[in-house]
Amino acid sequence: MSDVQIRDDRATGRLEAFVGDELAGHIQYFVLDSPRRALVPVHTIVEPAHEGQGVAGSLAREFYGIAARADAVVAPLCPYVAKWAERHPDEAPAASPELLRAAKDWLVAHPEGF
Repeated sequence: MSDVQIRDDRATGRLEAFVGDELAGHIQYFVLDSPRRALVPVHTIVEPAHEGQGVAGSLAREFYGIAARADAVVAPLCPYVAKWAERHPDEAPAASPELLRAAKDWLVAHPEGF
């Protein structure tokens, strides 16, 4: 895989992966404050030219790393991130059903941008 650099643009809720100066993919997410602080990935998108190069996995791994460093959990609504988490339980602690419900409720109430 090419050298991927990942940048967290918290203001826009995007974790972006770059190969050189080119955007290779991103995770669109939001921050949930209740019932506990969580990062909630909604979509993972990889640009067609970068598919199959591990970009999505790199994004998911860094997303969980960011959450851990921020003492937050991840409540994956994104199907890709949820599957990645199932395959990497040592890196991706499971979210409680209560937290996943709260994340889904927040998304229903705030669909703009997703």
